[in-house]
Amino acid sequence: MNEMVQSEEALAAELSSLPGLDVQIAEPLSRHTRFGIGGPAGLLITAHNTPAFLSALQATRQAGLPRVVIGGGSNLIVADAGFPGAVLRYAADCVTLAPNGNTTLLTAGAGLVLQSLVDRTVALGLKGLETMTGIPGWLGAAIYGNAGAYGHSISEIVSTVDFFDGAAIQTFDNPGCEFHYRESVFKKHKDRIILSATLRLSAHDPEQLHKTAHDILSIRNQKYPPTMKCAGSIFKNFLFAELPARVQSILPPAVVREGKVPSAWFLEQAGAKGLRIGDIQVADYHANLIYNDGAGTAHDLVAVIERLKKMVADRFDVALEEEVQYVG
Repeated sequence: MNEMVQSEEALAAELSSLPGLDVQIAEPLSRHTRFGIGGPAGLLITAHNTPAFLSALQATRQAGLPRVVIGGGSNLIVADAGFPGAVLRYAADCVTLAPNGNTTLLTAGAGLVLQSLVDRTVALGLKGLETMTGIPGWLGAAIYGNAGAYGHSISEIVSTVDFFDGAAIQTFDNPGCEFHYRESVFKKHKDRIILSATLRLSAHDPEQLHKTAHDILSIRNQKYPPTMKCAGSIFKNFLFAELPARVQSILPPAVVREGKVPSAWFLEQAGAKGLRIGDIQVADYHANLIYNDGAGTAHDLVAVIERLKKMVADRFDVALEEEVQYVG
C-alpha cells in the first residue's frame, strides 16, 4: 500500500469522527456529476456546516493533498482518471427569511439545491428566482457562474455573499462580487469559497409566479429532459456588442435577443447537430446541447467540445467559451 493511500485512509478515519462530515474513499465522481462521467476521488468529503467544512479544509491542507471544491456536479466535466486527492463539497442548505421594508431578505447556505429554493420562493410569493426553475445544481454554483435564464441572472437579486478566502470568512456586497454574464469574482479566484448568500426578493402573486415557473419548466424539460446526462448548454452565449463588426453584420436580426446571440446559432451554421464521438452526442435538435448517450467518457466529451470550438472558429473566426468547469 503506497504512502498516498495510507495518508488518505488515515485522514478519512480522522475526519469521519468529526460531526457534520461524510467521508468516502475512492468514490466514483460519475455518481456525483450530471454527465455521469468521472473517475474516483481519493477522498470525497461532504460538509454539512461551516465549522466542519473549515476543519476539512485545514486537515486536507496539512496532509498536503491536492484539493478541489465542487458543488452539486451539474456543470462539471471530471477526468476519467478522477481526482488524486480530496474533493470537498459544502452542502449546508439552511434558509432564513427576514422582512426588509418592501422586500424580503432570504439567506441560504451554498449547498441548497437551487430548484428547492425556486419552489420555496414561488410558494411564498417572493419574486426573483422563478425564471431559474429547472436549472440544476446548488445555490453556491449558481452564484459562482452567475446562472440565469430567460433574460434574468441571479446577480440581479444577490445582496451579499459570505465566503472563505483561505484565512477568514469575508462578505462581499453585490458590486464586490463583480458579476458579469456567466461570470463572478469567485470564478476568477477559485480559492474564494462561497458559504452562503443573501438574496433580496420582492412580494408578488404566488399564482403568477407559479405559472411563470411552470411554463418555463415545461420548455426546459422538453429541451433538457431530467433523465438526460448533460450539463444543459455547454457553451456561453455571445454578447452582441462584443462580437466583431463583420460577424454582427451577418447575423439575422431575429437571432439577437436581449443583447445576446445564442452559441447554438453559430454551432448550427457550422454543422454541429448530430456530431458524435463514442457515446458523446450533440443533440440533433439543439446544437449547444451535448449529452452522454450511454457509457461516454471525459476523453470523448472533451474531444467533442474541442471539435465544436474549431468548427465555429474556422467558419466565423470567433471563440466559443465553455460554461462547464473541469476537474482533474
